[in-house]
Amino acid sequence: MTQILTLIAGAERTLPAEFINKIKADNSTVLHQDKAVDFFFDDAPRAAAVLQDLAAECDTQKIDAVLQDNNPARRKKLLCADMDSTLIEQEGLDLIAAHLGLGEETAAVTERAMRGEIDFAASLTERVALLKGLPASKLDETFAALTDTPGAEKLVKTMRQNGARCVLISGGFTVFADKVAARLGCHAAHSNILDIADGALTGQVIPPILDSLRKRAILEDERSKLHLGNSDVLAVGDGANDIPMLEAAGIGVAFRAKPKVEAVTPYRIRHGDLSSLLYLQGYTEAEIVA
Repeated sequence: MTQILTLIAGAERTLPAEFINKIKADNSTVLHQDKAVDFFFDDAPRAAAVLQDLAAECDTQKIDAVLQDNNPARRKKLLCADMDSTLIEQEGLDLIAAHLGLGEETAAVTERAMRGEIDFAASLTERVALLKGLPASKLDETFAALTDTPGAEKLVKTMRQNGARCVLISGGFTVFADKVAARLGCHAAHSNILDIADGALTGQVIPPILDSLRKRAILEDERSKLHLGNSDVLAVGDGANDIPMLEAAGIGVAFRAKPKVEAVTPYRIRHGDLSSLLYLQGYTEAEIVA
């Protein structure tokens, strides 16, 4: 099968002409002028060798390089996306904790959980317990501080306009996830529910906790309801709790991800924004919803 090597320039960068010109492929397509190019190879070992030769220079030049099969299901029909540090730039729980002066403490635990060093559900329970008594009104202040990751809206709205179902699947909280999903144009959102009583957080999450296995189960349920195959699904995330979901997708993208996540998938975006996932599907500049 023909192999496609997609090169995507990082944020605020362009693809150097001299870098592009030295790639000897059987064919090529410019997806975005100076920003993204598809190179087609009829010989898979040669494509892999080219990628290997380019790897070090790509990181130096802040260029993402992704190799995949050229198959009819390149444009995906289901997007399953993590929220914290993926669709949005922050970790919502850490920002909530900052109201109590616990931002650094919870951030350290969050980092360990995302690296896969500690159990996600246990760490979530531990961090939420620290929030007991926080006025629920502070959640609105926290949401106001959450910013969409560049390219997130383009990704969701372009895929949606082309018939894909877009679903946010987060280990974060409904108070943020539902609003982020609506803002970006997602069809649905799944996340954890913070328990609130008498206008304050109780320090508990209403079970069941949405952990890594539930993320995968939700993806599989969404795929089943649409009668799709694995090859029709694109998933994206950054932390260890996203790994089962990424492994269940035809393309599971590690987006600015932890090393443990990058180790399980060849689809890695380190430098570009979330619109990079559109180029991986062969979308051109003219087809992307601004």
